Amino acid sequence: MERLQTQGLHHVTLVGADRQTSIDFWEGVLGMPFVFEQPNLDNPNESHIYFDPGDGRLITVFSNEERKALNRRTPTEPGCVHHIAFNVSRANFNEALKRLKARGIENTGLRDRQIFDAVYFQDPLGLLIELSCWKFDAPAGFTRSDVLHEAHLLRVARGDRAILESHLADAIEQLVQRSTRSLSADRSPKNPYIRG
Repeated sequence: MERLQTQGLHHVTLVGADRQTSIDFWEGVLGMPFVFEQPNLDNPNESHIYFDPGDGRLITVFSNEERKALNRRTPTEPGCVHHIAFNVSRANFNEALKRLKARGIENTGLRDRQIFDAVYFQDPLGLLIELSCWKFDAPAGFTRSDVLHEAHLLRVARGDRAILESHLADAIEQLVQRSTRSLSADRSPKNPYIRG
């Protein structure tokens, strides 16, 4: 039996209310350009609107002018979406709480997730949205997934409950050391400030 192999997220499609609510939230609050619109090819009563979350992939929304925004938490039963997380820069993350407050959007405040910082709030339809800011960059030639995998192995070996920043730092060091050659015969840590 052979499996399929994905190569990245293509898009996420949400069921929206009226068209303007989606535009006002996805572009007007989160700054995602409204890039494309066409009829929902499976339902002529709906429009299919597309937003770019910043990486060229797409968030799409089925809108219908007869549906109204219900400001309540979306279902979280098995098979439902719990939340959608979007990557933001440190500068934007540092402004997020102030800007959400200025708009009167209730939020969780800063949540330290060890590997990233996050803030959570609901869209006008009750979907939980997360803005996340990574605490690390992957070294050249590696992805964040590579770093997280290595950090996970360190976390398990050390018996820690969650990945900590120390695991990330050590994972990055190990990836770089394994992938980069050196003329030094001994690459162990040294103290150049103390001479014997």
